[in-house]
Amino acid sequence: MDAATALQESLREKLRGGRWRSGERLPTERELAESFGVSRTTVRKALLGLKQQGWIAQTVGSGTFATDLVRMDKVLPGSPESSQHTSPAELMEARLAWEPAIIDLVVRNANAADFHRLLACCEEAEAATSLAAFEHWDGELHQAIADAAHNSFVSRVFDLMKAVRAQGDWGQLKKRSLTPERRLAYQAEHRAIVHALCDRDAAGARETTLAHLMHVRRNLLGS
Repeated sequence: MDAATALQESLREKLRGGRWRSGERLPTERELAESFGVSRTTVRKALLGLKQQGWIAQTVGSGTFATDLVRMDKVLPGSPESSQHTSPAELMEARLAWEPAIIDLVVRNANAADFHRLLACCEEAEAATSLAAFEHWDGELHQAIADAAHNSFVSRVFDLMKAVRAQGDWGQLKKRSLTPERRLAYQAEHRAIVHALCDRDAAGARETTLAHLMHVRRNLLGS
């Protein structure tokens, strides 16, 4: 294992362990180089790997910051916050924080097969003849978006979200709230998200994703 890979793994473990919380700034490249006894070139390579995996975000002039992956790492299958202990309100909070945050990964990493899968999910949802079938393909679309990030951790979190969606509480809320008019609106919003992703329009995809999730939350929870 080279020095950059070793440093990357060490920093990732610190992020997962809570050394830096979501939104908190990490030490500078110089400080990290001095702390770990490596060159700044090694630090840059390690940070690049973490950025590509979605663990950190970097802003010119501001620094390097831990992302929502740090917070969501606490919500994994098998943890105390497993699917049976997660309410629909908690799921919506997580989705609002999480789904817009992975758009950059999808725009950067998605390939033609991913885009084909997204469009196919839209088509299947639009053709669904029952609420159960529509909800299935709705969930599959959001899972397909997560998989298009090509990040195993992101896919694991969405596996958990899908497990929560399969619970009775979520299903009952969806059943009570989903009118034919709302279903048509969701389908149009899904298409808008997918088209923005296919165009690799990160800003547009984030905006449409957030608007869609806010719409779903209002319909399900009234807020």
